[in-house]
Formats: sequence, structure tokens, C-alpha cells
Amino acid sequence: MTDQMLHTPDGVRDIYNGECSQKLLLQDKLHDVLRRYGYRDIQTPTFEFFNIFSKEIGTIPSKDLYKFFDKDGNTLVLRPDFTPSIARSAAKYYTEDDMPVKLCYMGNTFINSSSYQGRLKETTQCGAELIGDGSVAADAEILAMVVDSLKSSGLKDFQISVGHAQFFRGLVEEAGLSEEAEDELRELLNNKNFFGVEEFVEKLNPEDALKELFLMLGSFETQVEELARAKKLSCGYPRILSAITDLEKLDSYLRLYGIEKYVSFELGIISNYHYYTGIIFAGYTFGTGEPVVKGGRYDKLLTYFGKNAPSIGFGIVVDQLMAALSRQKISLAVSEESVLLIYREEIIEKAIQKAQKLREQGSIVTMIPADTDHKKDDYINYAMKNHIAKVDFMDDET
Repeated sequence: MTDQMLHTPDGVRDIYNGECSQKLLLQDKLHDVLRRYGYRDIQTPTFEFFNIFSKEIGTIPSKDLYKFFDKDGNTLVLRPDFTPSIARSAAKYYTEDDMPVKLCYMGNTFINSSSYQGRLKETTQCGAELIGDGSVAADAEILAMVVDSLKSSGLKDFQISVGHAQFFRGLVEEAGLSEEAEDELRELLNNKNFFGVEEFVEKLNPEDALKELFLMLGSFETQVEELARAKKLSCGYPRILSAITDLEKLDSYLRLYGIEKYVSFELGIISNYHYYTGIIFAGYTFGTGEPVVKGGRYDKLLTYFGKNAPSIGFGIVVDQLMAALSRQKISLAVSEESVLLIYREEIIEKAIQKAQKLREQGSIVTMIPADTDHKKDDYINYAMKNHIAKVDFMDDET
């Protein structure tokens, strides 16, 4: 019991002092990018009814949800993912809208993953959802926001890998794969076992064009020239052809934004979120083995909530991004003027007046009464520890 009074459960942690300040500043920078693209804030509940994240919708497996009951016996879950929650909200509040709706959010998600995986079970996400626009131009805007957001954090070296859900589904359909075989292929791709993918394809023994397309799954990067080759090979496979055509068009739009160097195509990308219907993407950088951002197009998701609207979105995992920034020794500069004000009780009136005046001018002021147990060096060390720029020792003449 004593240990539980001082320690947190597995998968969650306290964030304090300088790290907390850095995280809040990072969140502000990310949020500012989304606002500059015209996205408006939305807040959804921390917990929802269980069916919002059901197997039919295609989100987190039930075993990984934090589930509990309300007083009426309804099953509730802590949100593991923002997208279904925002889809529900959009279907409810923007039912009649026939123009694009642009929403952004900031909040925590909760996934009850196994402790041995070493992942945080509570993470902060910042993201955006573009609802009611099924165009490739919308895909490009979302990716431009992702790139600008990561650049605003201070990252310089990162890569966004982009695939297309219909490429994989088209291959599965044309090859007539069973559910068991599809799951096997998914597992190979999730593990980046490209040799295993080659062996899998050899056993299928598909026709030559389909075989070559299958083998394109087993590559970390697909060049634009290879997309052209894939387009030629997929002439007889409408679903695959549509996916490749979208990616080619997307590449041309990314060049208009000037962000093509940050984006690469990876046809083998798949997602455990089965609601994705178009492009899928994930962003990586040095210092973390997990993606710092994930997203994709989900044109059918809102139909579960009664609204037919093509949509696309992304979520930046702020905690993963923080870890990457720390390991790359990138710190966010805090621009505010900060002062530590040390005063004696007999001049508290003057100290308060000075502190209030500085605060009105925009400074951050921390007041601490002086005592005989501490020397000047103790207060200076305190200021350094708490990232306070200046120490002001007040005296009777101040």
C-alpha cells in the first residue's frame, strides 16, 4: 500500500518541472500550426459508449480498451483514439453541412497494452480531421500540416511514409486470399518481414503482373518511376489502379507545397485501424522506434453515425515527439521573461507591488520569502533548476 501511495501504475507517468514546461510549449506550437490552416478546436469526452469503438468500426481491439460501467449498466470506455469520437460529433453537429468541416484537437488517449511492450498507456495527441472533402488536394493539405507541425517542433530530420489502403485490399481481392492468408500477410508487413512477403507471394503463384505488384509491398520506399510501373501493371485491376493514380496525383500536389523531400511512398504500409479507405501514413524520426504521427483517409467511417462524408485526419503522439526531441538534444526556447523575487517579510508590500507591475508587463514572477537557512547561492541554484532567467534580491531600498 505504501508503494501505491507514491508510485504510478504501469504505463503512466508524472510529467513535471522543465519537461512539463517543454511539453506545454510544444503543444502550443503544434496547435498554432493547425489554427493557421483554418482548423477549429473541438473537445470530445474522455470516455464514450463502448459501441463508438466497436469491432465493426475497426478501431482498437476490445481487449486493449479500458472498460467500465455507469450506474445504468452501460459499458463505457476511455477513448483509445480520437477519430471515431470526432466522427460521431461531426455526424451529430454538422449533419446538414455540405461544405468541408475542419476540426483540430488536443487531449489524452488510453490503450491498455501489455506491460511487457514498454509503451505508455496514456498519451497526449494533437491532431486534425478534415471532414467532407474526398479530394487528393485534401490529402496533400493534411500532409502539409503534418510536415509544418513537425518542423515547428524543431525537428529537421524526419520522414513521412505514405501508402494506400486500396492497394493492399485490391491485391487481396484479386488473389482471392482467405481471411487466414490475409492475416498472415498483414503480420509479415507489420513486422517488416519482406523476405517473408517474397516467400508468401511465391507460394501464391499469381499471374506475372499481379506477382510484380505483390512484390512492391516488400519495399521501404517506392520511387515515382516505380509508381508509373505499378500503374501500367494494374490496368486490369481497377481498385489497385485507382490507388496508384491517387498516389501519383498526390506526389504532384506535394511538390506544390514544397514538401516532397519529407514524404516517401511505401506501398506495404497497412494499419490496424480497419476504417482507413485511402492513403495511410506514418511519420518517423531518430530517437524513437514508434511513429511520432499517424493518419489516413476514412471515407466510410461517418456512415456508422448516420452521415455520408469522406474524411481524412492525423494524430501527432506528443509524448513520442517529446522523446525524439530529447534524444536529438533539441529543446524548445522559452521566450518569456522570468524573474525569481526574493524578499523579506518587512518589505512584502513593495515586493508585491513590484511583482504585480512585472506581471502586467508580461513577465513571469516567482516570489519566495527570504530565510536564514538559505544563502544567495541556494536561490540562484533554485532559479537554474526551474529555468528562471533572473534572480532579484530585494532590500529595504528597493
